[in-house]
Amino acid sequence: MRFVTFKSHGVSPRPGVIEGDAIRVITAPTLADYIALAPHERIAWHSGDDLIPLHEAVLDAPVRPHRNIFCVGRNYPEHAKEGARASGRELKLPEVPTFFTKAPTAIAAPDATLHLQARISPEYDFEAELAVLIGARCKDVAEADAHAVIFGYTAFNDVTARDLQRAHLQWFKGKSLDDCAPMGPWIVSADEIGDPHGLEIAFRLNGVQKQHSTTAQMIFRIPRLIAELSKGMTLEPGDVIATGTPEGVGFARTPPEFLRDGDVMEVEIEKIGVLRNRVSIA
Repeated sequence: MRFVTFKSHGVSPRPGVIEGDAIRVITAPTLADYIALAPHERIAWHSGDDLIPLHEAVLDAPVRPHRNIFCVGRNYPEHAKEGARASGRELKLPEVPTFFTKAPTAIAAPDATLHLQARISPEYDFEAELAVLIGARCKDVAEADAHAVIFGYTAFNDVTARDLQRAHLQWFKGKSLDDCAPMGPWIVSADEIGDPHGLEIAFRLNGVQKQHSTTAQMIFRIPRLIAELSKGMTLEPGDVIATGTPEGVGFARTPPEFLRDGDVMEVEIEKIGVLRNRVSIA
């Protein structure tokens, strides 16, 4: 199943599930509220007859969690290698996942124009990622049980101001600027994805492929990420975990390739689809 948050006919964003060429409205206030329901309760919330033609809807980001997006750094070996090379430092692969966060105010919708400020940074970069949506309140999750707390998956673009990332000596500021966390276009349910560790993942800039890999290359697979993150820390329904990016990002290219005004970015993930955004830098 594909779950969305959408606007239509001037109505405020509301959740729905795609059925063919239409969206069946979910009567929960938000998709996060729906996700928080027990699985056996969810079906009653989208069993009505309120159908909206898909072509009449404008998709919003599927979820807008109340707290930060959890992210994983250096989770693909080739990306770790290119980052070390570009930074002039020795390569050392992580022994445990490297977690950081992005502010929820950075979230942007699929097909939205990302309004970035030239005076803030000249070094906006792209990172195609698979994101996981947590479906149940949980803590101290064992790797073997991690599948039970996953609601679904979506595409994510970890847009980053590289100069701010360097200047602040940590990753939060450079990754949390407004419009720097587009996600979507929808959440695909975990049962439809199946094994998330064999999905092709790609990034195109103005139609030219810059990243292409598979989620099989992850250093830390999703059950390990959930187990490590949930140690001593409660995860909530609707929490988003972005699982890292493969090689090919802009700052590590020769010469570096940063985003320019008018660029069109596309993140494509097998079984999910394409997350597309245009860039406006002024």
